[in-house]
Amino acid sequence: MSKAVTNSVSARGPADHEVRNQIVAAATEHFSRYGYEKTTVSDLAKAIGFSKAYIYKFFESKQAIGEMICANCLRQIEAEVRAAVDEADRPPEKLRRMFKAIVEASLRLFFQDRKLYEIAASAATERWQAALAYEERIRKLLQDILQEGRQTGDFERKTPLDETVMAIYLVMRPYLNPLLLQHSFDYTDEAPAQLSGLVLRSLSP
Repeated sequence: MSKAVTNSVSARGPADHEVRNQIVAAATEHFSRYGYEKTTVSDLAKAIGFSKAYIYKFFESKQAIGEMICANCLRQIEAEVRAAVDEADRPPEKLRRMFKAIVEASLRLFFQDRKLYEIAASAATERWQAALAYEERIRKLLQDILQEGRQTGDFERKTPLDETVMAIYLVMRPYLNPLLLQHSFDYTDEAPAQLSGLVLRSLSP
């Protein structure tokens, strides 16, 4: 598999967002029907009614298109998680809501459509920039909650913050990563409450 990943969810050529979005929308529908791995740029060009060369004016590869689709899905998940966190007043409840929202949103967006799941799986396997950036934003949100909890006195302050963030992130990771999530279906109902409860007890001052 290709290890090279573009520096952003990239598109090259004319900065025509409307056409770029049209290609992404058509590609999303095509991948959903036929699968990401089995679809070539030539297949997309034929389905959309564009020439292959024209698509390459906007995207340097099929992966670049897949990255944008993946980024769109991850933005939806992140928006749901942030909305859930914002509904809570205190850091402990924010952490509980974060766990719950991540599991629910990931399940819905990654596994409602098994064909589009291939894109999420490729993103996780090959460490696409879209997936790495999403993980970093989730860690930053977690860090913000922990910092707030330390300021309010809800969480202990002795453990270095970066160590605490990474430890809790690793607890969350099986429910963030689509390759790991598929092995955790039997626990998705209980996991958010049980894991967040365990984490909160460890954070007690």
